[in-house]
Amino acid sequence: MLRRNAPLQRMWVARAAHGFMGSMWGSSQRIGDYFALRKINASLAEENAELRRQNALLQDIAHQARVDTMLYGISRVKGFRYVPCEIRKISRNKQHNYMILDKGREDGIQENSGVITRNGVVGIVEAVSEHYCFALSLQNTDISVSARIGEEGATGLLSWDGYSSNGALLREIPLQYKFERGDTVYTSGHSLVFPPDIPLGVAGDSHVVNGQVNEIKVSLFQDFTAIRYVTVAYNNGKTEVGGLEK
Repeated sequence: MLRRNAPLQRMWVARAAHGFMGSMWGSSQRIGDYFALRKINASLAEENAELRRQNALLQDIAHQARVDTMLYGISRVKGFRYVPCEIRKISRNKQHNYMILDKGREDGIQENSGVITRNGVVGIVEAVSEHYCFALSLQNTDISVSARIGEEGATGLLSWDGYSSNGALLREIPLQYKFERGDTVYTSGHSLVFPPDIPLGVAGDSHVVNGQVNEIKVSLFQDFTAIRYVTVAYNNGKTEVGGLEK
C-alpha cells in the first residue's frame, strides 16, 4: 500500500528490498565460499601429502648420493662388500667411545667389519643384532689401525691420542724410514678389516721412543664432532685368508 500511494514511500520500500536482497545474496555467497573452502582445503591437504611423499623420495636420493660420494675411490677394492649406514647414537666424551648404526645382520653386517667414510676410518663393528650394530669408535683407546705414512713409507699402528677431537698417534715407525711433516697417512692394507689406501690424516711432529722407533702425531681428516653417515666394509676374503694363516 505504501509503495503504491506515494513515490517517496515507493523509493523507501525499494531501497529496503534491495538492501534485504543484497544481504541475502551476501550470506548465500559466504555460505557457498565456506563449502568451496572445505573442498580447497581437502585439495591442499592432498597436495601437501604428495609434496611430503616427494620430499621423502628426494631425501632418499640425496642420502644415496652422499653414500655414493663416500664410496668413491674405494669401492673397487677387491674382496670388500660395502653397506651404507646412518649413525643412530654416538659417544664422544669418554676413553672408550662407541656408536650404534642403523643396519644389522639382515642387511649383511658382520662382526669385525670396518666402519669408514671418505675422510678415513671411523671404527670397527663389534656386535650385531638383526637391525642394528654396535661399533667401537676410533676414538677408543682399545683400537689401533695398521697405517702407512706416505705412498710407499713405513707401516705402524695408528690410534687415538686419547683427548683431542681429531688427533692420533702413529707408533712403531722404524728410525731408518724417512718422512716429512705434511705427509699423508693411509690405511696400509695389511689388516683384513680395512681396505688399503684410505687417506687418514696428515703427519705432524714426531719424537723418538726408547731410542728405537718414531712416534708421529697425526691430524685426522675425519671430524668426529660432525659425522652422520658411514659405510661398513666387510672383507669377503677374511675367512679364506684366515684359513691359510692357520
